[in-house]
Amino acid sequence: QVQLVESGGGLVQPGGSLRLSCAASGSIFSSSTMGWYRQAPGKQRELVARNTRGGRIEYTDSVKGRFTISRDNAKNTVSLQMNNLKPEDSAVYYCNAEYYSGSFYLRDYWGRGTQVTVSS
Repeated sequence: QVQLVESGGGLVQPGGSLRLSCAASGSIFSSSTMGWYRQAPGKQRELVARNTRGGRIEYTDSVKGRFTISRDNAKNTVSLQMNNLKPEDSAVYYCNAEYYSGSFYLRDYWGRGTQVTVSS
């Protein structure tokens, strides 16, 4: 049974910081690209950042220079450090695992999400 459990969301003022964490159970972590997505009300879910199995890191343009994704393969965790938060960063943030067998993509796993609200 694979589970992704997020933590660390909350309410923060503009310019503040939050750190999201995702703990993965099961045996998929080392075979997965791990990422964070977000979905604001009335908008589509979008990629925020991803950290591939090979260590390549990607960010959506709007968070570059402010957010940092990191993974700990020994602890099966992936984190998202969010600095200089803006109201437009408000959304439900989801942890994602793209699970591969070798070079073949098999499926996605999703956490339940954690709310981030940036407001004064």
